[in-house]
Amino acid sequence: MGFKGDRPYSLKDVATLALMTEFYGNLRSQPIKAEALRKAQLAMIHKQIVVKDGQLRGTQGAIDINQATQVANADVSHPKFWAGFAIGSPW
Repeated sequence: MGFKGDRPYSLKDVATLALMTEFYGNLRSQPIKAEALRKAQLAMIHKQIVVKDGQLRGTQGAIDINQATQVANADVSHPKFWAGFAIGSPW
């Protein structure tokens, strides 16, 4: 169940949160945006980012999503969740 008045997050929303968390975390040490995105996508495809026990767990740490989502343990490694993201300018 989501918060009162809020719609529950879908698996797509959680997958996007996973990718963006990983991407922005990578930008701290990798100033080239295209490389930060590539690393985030690789982490997704290699299942280094998972939804488990109400948390989104990845290389950047864990985010509690239990209260805002109806997504249980889920696999977000499929490219359909992240392949559409691209960098216009790599810098």
